[in-house]
Amino acid sequence: MSTENEGKAVQGDPAAPSVPPTPPVPPSAPPAPTEAPGAGPAPASGPSAARPADAAHPTGPAHPAHANAQEAPATGEAPTVHAAPMAPETHAAHAAHAAPAGGWPPPPPAVPSWGAQHAHVPPAPAAPRKRTGGLVAAVLAAALLAGGIGGGIGYWAAERGDNGAGSTTVSSGEAPASFKRDPGTVAAVAAQALPSVVTIQAKSGGSQGEGGTGTGFVYDQEGHIVTNNHVVASAADGGTLSVTFSDGKSYDAEVVGRAEGYDVAVLKLTNAPKGLKPLPLGNSDKVAVGDSTIAIGAPFGLSNTVTTGIISAKNRPVASGDGSGASNSYMSALQTDASINPGNSGGPLLDASGAVIGINSAIQSAGSGFGQSQAGSIGLGFAIPVNQAKNVAQQLIRTGKPVYPVIGATVNMNEKGEGAEIAARGTGGTPSVTPNGPAAKAGLKPGDVITAFGGHQIDSGPSLISEIWTHKPGDSVEIAYERDGRTATTTVVLGERTGDS
Repeated sequence: MSTENEGKAVQGDPAAPSVPPTPPVPPSAPPAPTEAPGAGPAPASGPSAARPADAAHPTGPAHPAHANAQEAPATGEAPTVHAAPMAPETHAAHAAHAAPAGGWPPPPPAVPSWGAQHAHVPPAPAAPRKRTGGLVAAVLAAALLAGGIGGGIGYWAAERGDNGAGSTTVSSGEAPASFKRDPGTVAAVAAQALPSVVTIQAKSGGSQGEGGTGTGFVYDQEGHIVTNNHVVASAADGGTLSVTFSDGKSYDAEVVGRAEGYDVAVLKLTNAPKGLKPLPLGNSDKVAVGDSTIAIGAPFGLSNTVTTGIISAKNRPVASGDGSGASNSYMSALQTDASINPGNSGGPLLDASGAVIGINSAIQSAGSGFGQSQAGSIGLGFAIPVNQAKNVAQQLIRTGKPVYPVIGATVNMNEKGEGAEIAARGTGGTPSVTPNGPAAKAGLKPGDVITAFGGHQIDSGPSLISEIWTHKPGDSVEIAYERDGRTATTTVVLGERTGDS
């Protein structure tokens, strides 16, 4: 049979009846025994078709070996049937079950020739299939069982979590009401410092009322505010000053004193409120490169702005103007990469503990660019060390005038390279080395090139002044210098000068 009919019943030939007819039993024929064990019934062929053996009949002897020739029964001669050749295996099977001489059971049916009328041949049983379906069914059953168990556990957990409310939605918890930021974080430092930082509005006394915006911080409980000189310079003569705190409250202020060379100024609130909290002052001499920094100010008028960075360098000599071009200031600055812009001037530079380590004063800029009227930060900001600013502020509060340490010599301010050279002549034709002054007493002469001051390298006149102003009048400082190609050292005791004129 063809493989496409495997497992299906084969339809009988239309010329043969669907069920073989039961032949008449000859009277002289003895009862036919059943086939040998294991043999199936053989349907009759031709007009004298024999009745199939009944299961209740007793077992008979084995069939003769000849299946294609059959003796006629005693009552007559059986019609001849032409059978088609059989396959060898089929022939052997039928030979083993041949009928005995008595004629019963009848011989197995012969396969008719093509086109000959023949009896219906029942389909052979289908070949057994491989039982792969059982394995697949077992795997599916196991998967369904595992899924059912998992679903049951999930449902049980959801029911218990919802206390029978019938919802499995998990909502996010609310932030605890007692949440507090750890001390030392930027947020904690900023929250502590902001109430003590102010935005300063300065307006000149002229008809145009020009001015600018800067920053300052509370220095003491009496209402003194420390800032940069260039923030208030435009309002120093007949102008007006107002100070606004982070809570939005504003107060009028007046200038107590200014130090142009240091770029430091002190204001005082005319009606200072009670409960002012001065910012703590740190020690700028102990600041290390890499320390964290926090800058607070009003860049471009944006009050209460907080930026962060690190100390990227120390003892950086910086010369900056006061905005009017009348005079310059010099500082041995703390360099930071915290974002500092116009409007940050005068604001505090804090360390990680919230203590003031400097006053933001200047920035290095690549130029205004892109049509901007003011340059912005490129990550190079400079702050006056707080140790120096503190000394200046105390002088201004006491006397209203700054006091500067000096060496009593005029140096070249335009050249930079090997050091600071003492000029041949002073301003207006005066001697470059003040007679009986600190430099003269230390043995310095015109033409000497100062290469180190207090252990710090000097490469120009501005860098020498910046280092001198980190000290106080009366301090003894070692100086290294070159004269006629030879290096020498000496010690100078610093003198003093009062006021900016």
